[in-house]
Amino acid sequence: MFITGLGTATPTRRYTQLQCWEALAASEQFARLTTRSRAILKKVLAGKNGIASRHLALEPLTEAFDICPDTLMARFTRHAPVLAEQAARRALAEAETAVDQIEALLISTCTGYLCPGLTSYVGERLGLRNDVLALDLVGQGCGAALPNLRTGASLLQSGQANRVLSVCVEICSAAFYLDDDPGVLISACLFGDGAAAAVLSATPQPGTRRVEWKTAGSLHSPKERDFLRFESKGGMLRNVLSPSVPALAARHARTVFDEVSARCAVKQEDIAGWILHAGGRDVLNALCETFSLGEEKIEASSRILEEYGNLSSPFVLFALQFALGSGLRGGKWWCSSFGAGFSCHGALLEVA
Repeated sequence: MFITGLGTATPTRRYTQLQCWEALAASEQFARLTTRSRAILKKVLAGKNGIASRHLALEPLTEAFDICPDTLMARFTRHAPVLAEQAARRALAEAETAVDQIEALLISTCTGYLCPGLTSYVGERLGLRNDVLALDLVGQGCGAALPNLRTGASLLQSGQANRVLSVCVEICSAAFYLDDDPGVLISACLFGDGAAAAVLSATPQPGTRRVEWKTAGSLHSPKERDFLRFESKGGMLRNVLSPSVPALAARHARTVFDEVSARCAVKQEDIAGWILHAGGRDVLNALCETFSLGEEKIEASSRILEEYGNLSSPFVLFALQFALGSGLRGGKWWCSSFGAGFSCHGALLEVA
């Protein structure tokens, strides 16, 4: 399988972390939080945590404090199809692929629920064929991009499709929640909104960098499910984020890499590019320590985290697009994502 086109999209409005802090400090909800909770928010938003800004589907920013089920659902319904379409059109343009050539549409999300799913709305907006295979993949959290791509690879390898459109879209601002739980508070400070899309083909696209999907692996640890997941409270999604997540992500990422690299007879020193999901600064630091990576090795992930925050499932595709555009040398690249489950995924790419 080859990734022949990539596209990304974000809401127009971009807010600095300081703007978020100032708006939060002036809100009625802030006054209801404990002194400890206020201190956590100030430390994360006003301090140096690896994130400078986030794109949010909020106009104005104070919409973030209108936390009720109907408002949040309306935000997801309004923005998710639009961002998914924008990212998809950009990926199709880069791949020089017409919409009627797409035979399967795969969309991953975890920040909202529609029935029929997003594939119905995005397929309609794009004008895809009415016989397209449409699969909505939900519940995989931040790690969803790689299982999505792996599903596309299976469709291509089995001959059921010649071109697949893979999309990840998250309106994280439609899942913001505020209470005195530290994990909930930190989540509200880390996540941003965005979509990313990839055109997948059985053959490479001439004239562009050749990105070949070689193989992949996954690890699932249900016993650690409660460390990172959504729960429903008051009719709204509430993120559960344990302090254990950085160490868990790093440990499982190492396990997946070791399994896949052993299967392919690839050594760590053979990896020229590292495309890592960055849940936050602490997660990225834990991954660097586990793999003994210097700052220069993780530039794509750290730059995307700085400008966009944690985008959840689209993050690794944003980082891959950045790395491809940065002139990073070709060779074997390793992609890694993790998320709810607790799950971790990895993929080996060959880039030329």
